[in-house]
Formats: sequence, C-alpha cells, structure tokens
Amino acid sequence: MTRKLWILGLAVVIAGGLITGIYVNKTVLYQADQSVPVSAKGQVGRKSHSYLGKEYILPDKIDKIVVTGALEALEDLLVLGVKPVGVMTIGGTFPTLFADITKDAKPIGERMQPSFEAILKIRPDVILSSDKFPASTAEQLKKIAPTIPISHFPIDGKANLLFLGELTGKQEQAKEVLRKYEQDAAAAKVRLPEGVKDKKVIAVRIRAGNIGVYPANVFLNEILYGELGLSVPEEIKAVKAQEVISLEKFSEMDPDYIFLQYAVLESPAQPNVLKDLQQNPIWRSMKAVKNNNVFINVVDPLVQGVAIGGKIQFLNAAIEKLSQ
Repeated sequence: MTRKLWILGLAVVIAGGLITGIYVNKTVLYQADQSVPVSAKGQVGRKSHSYLGKEYILPDKIDKIVVTGALEALEDLLVLGVKPVGVMTIGGTFPTLFADITKDAKPIGERMQPSFEAILKIRPDVILSSDKFPASTAEQLKKIAPTIPISHFPIDGKANLLFLGELTGKQEQAKEVLRKYEQDAAAAKVRLPEGVKDKKVIAVRIRAGNIGVYPANVFLNEILYGELGLSVPEEIKAVKAQEVISLEKFSEMDPDYIFLQYAVLESPAQPNVLKDLQQNPIWRSMKAVKNNNVFINVVDPLVQGVAIGGKIQFLNAAIEKLSQ
C-alpha cells in the first residue's frame, strides 16, 4: 500500500511539473507578443525588432499586416510599396491617397474604431496601430496579434520609416527616401526667400467645421518652423496640444500666409464648410486672404506631416508657394 501511495504521489508531482512547464512556455510566447523585451533566441521562426526604445518579438516572415488608426503607417507603406491585408476606412471607404496599396485590402473598421472581429478573421502577423488609441483598445488588439503603436509625432518620422523598412524587407528603399528628404530639406532652406523668414506663417486643419491649430513641432509645423526655419508665431508657441479655435480668434492672429488642409471625408456632415468659411466676412478680412496667400490642400489633406514621403511633398509644395 505504501509503495502504491508513493508511486501515485510521484505521478502527481510529475504531472504538475508538466502542466507548469506548458504554462510557463505559453506565458513566455504570450509576453513576447506583447512587446516584453525578452530574447528571441530559441524561438523558431521569430525575430526581435527594435522601435523607439522597445523590443518586439515578431514572426520572422511578415506576410499579413493590418493597419488601424495609424495614417502615418499607411503613408510609409505607400512609399515602400507594401500592401497591407487589412486597413481602416475613413467615412466608410479607403482614401484614394492609398489606392495603390489598398485595392485588395479588407476593411477592418473606421480609423479610430477598429472592428476586432474583422481583424481576428484576417489572422494578421502584425498589427500597426495608432499610439493615440486608449489603453482598452490597445489591449484588445494585442490579444489578436503582436501590436505596434506607430508614433504620430513628426520627430519620430525617421524612426517610423526605418522600422517599417526593416519589418517589410525594404530597408534600402527606406534609406533612399530618407536621403532624398535630407537633400530636399537642405535645398529648400537655400531657396526660401529672405523676406519670408520673419513673416507669420500658420498651418491649420479644418475638421468637422472647426479650425484646428497645432504645436510648433506637430502636424506640418515641424517642417515650416523646423526644416525651413520660419519664425514660430507667439500664438503657436502657446499651443501645447491640438487646439480648436474660433474664426474670430484665428483672425486675431492675422497670418501673412495660411496653409489650410481640409478633407471632405473627415467632415461628411458638413460638405460645404470650406465654402462657407471662404464667404465669411471675418475670413475675408484677414491679411493672407486679401493677398491671395491662402494655400488649400497643397498636399493630400490626409497627409499627417509625420511620414517622410508626405514631408517631402509638403516641403517642396511649401517652398513653391512661399516663393511666389
């Protein structure tokens, strides 16, 4: 009897050890998918990627990419010629800006309202998400596949492109795009007329009938004030985050030049908002308007001012307009 009890006890211990081992192994793999900086060594078919100070353990071969919320990521994939299998919609459709890479993609919800069910059906290798998502959304995405929040800050544009180039095997193409941007930025500073440098130049976005202004290092401002070296207006220095202002307050700024971005897709309920603005007496009284120095959608209105490809486009468009 004693021997039987001893054998039974040993079996229980061994079984418990096996279960514990299985649990530990699964936990390690799960943590790796959640961006915990663990070693990829010993994980067959997986590779470690570094991005903005974090390590991500991802499949060695990335075939199925889903993009949700991060227009910045889509801009980079566009310039790299990479086609994601799942993409968010804006106003129920894929923006024409990304037509070359989204024609075969499946819709996976609106820009900031991802459909977890639709993403789950795709079974992606990786999800490129927005760093503006709330924690609850980010956690749900991580349960589906390894999820990487792409920065929406212009200062991270270079890191974004290099990371996505590495992720998709397009490293050299990414480096070439960066070289072009650096060359264009250097040439733009030389081309900028001396008399424009101290003028008041402001970029705004019209969205849902509101005028939005941004901090000096966000949106297109990073190019205007950073790359081109234009003076930062005092009113913009005071902006700490995206801010909605009234037309009356904007008219008090009275810029010499206005770069205005407006996408109908982002204001479906107010398709005439731009036309109404242009007919408003307060708008028409502004210096930039009187002097025909308002430049509307010099680049596609969905360009965020973060991705290097979009920066190149805006940089050259801005120089052309400011040199007139």
